[in-house]
Amino acid sequence: MKFQIQRETLLKPLQQVIGVVERRQTLPVLGNVLVNAGATGLELTATDLEVELQARVALEVEEPGEITIPARKLFDICRTLPEGVNMSISLKDDRILVQGGRSRFTLATLPASEFPLVEPMAGSRQFAVAQRDFRELIERTHFSMAQQDVRYYLNGLMLELNPDSVRAVATDGHRLALSDMVASVDGAEGQQVIVPRKGIQELVRLLDDSDVQAQVEIGSNHIRVSTPELRFTSKLIDGRFPDYQRVVPKGGDKTVLADRESLRQALTRTSILSNEKYRGIRLNLDPDVLRIQAHNPEQEQADEELEVEYQGAALEIGFNVTYLLDALAALHTGQVELILSDSNSSCLIQEPGTTRCQYVVMPMRL
Repeated sequence: MKFQIQRETLLKPLQQVIGVVERRQTLPVLGNVLVNAGATGLELTATDLEVELQARVALEVEEPGEITIPARKLFDICRTLPEGVNMSISLKDDRILVQGGRSRFTLATLPASEFPLVEPMAGSRQFAVAQRDFRELIERTHFSMAQQDVRYYLNGLMLELNPDSVRAVATDGHRLALSDMVASVDGAEGQQVIVPRKGIQELVRLLDDSDVQAQVEIGSNHIRVSTPELRFTSKLIDGRFPDYQRVVPKGGDKTVLADRESLRQALTRTSILSNEKYRGIRLNLDPDVLRIQAHNPEQEQADEELEVEYQGAALEIGFNVTYLLDALAALHTGQVELILSDSNSSCLIQEPGTTRCQYVVMPMRL
């Protein structure tokens, strides 16, 4: 194997795949990147056995071949070489020789045959979507995923496939985030799959804010997202997602209309003096006014008052302020709608006039 490549041309695909390379591995080959130099160019593949990333670069290859190279070392070499330098990479006697300018590095390798690749996708359903739209769907919901919950099916993002839409739902048991995206999906409606937390984090990092199409395939055990220069594959979580429709409040008779940014800033200021562990704040509603209060074990207190559109009865209710702030950050409109029933019922947060994005936050006893 032998090829010449510009430093920047190699650095970008290495940056794309390096995210799944664990620093401590059970298998030594998982610390390596699979480099395949062939007729169509260069393919770099990295995996942690749960997520696989493959980046492609169009390139004239002098001698084709494939081998696995220590990923972090190759990345650090490439990153620290001078800008614009032309690199020469060649395989000789099971060692990789990397040359760039006056720098020379010899790296150990492992055979490509030892590298574990994801099995071919079976029985997949497909849809194409702009990268920007798919990324936005994930960003509007992924913060509500659980972290290391014993209910393992909550440690991921659920995608629900319908013929004309894809819905993303995430919950950690205390809050829920839901968002819809228009997409033309083949196959039967209502299929649900759960993408693990690490896979979702990688997708947020890798998807561009562009109209370039991403091809999404969902099989029985894997999800694959392909763009012109990248292929992402992740295992799916084998489990049944809870019936989220039962959690979304219906029939709330108290509707608050507020300026989203003013509410966000008021909550942020109040949160400074909330209990650091429980993050509880109290909302007091009266016609056209919302009072926000927080206090902590040091007997400190914060009070905010905000003008809102509200004509219902007086109501006092407590929430985890972080959950409210996360929901407000995911919405993009000038105004926000809060729908409540009583002090023991969940709050529904959404954009006025649409249910495309909905956020449910359970109340706290303060």
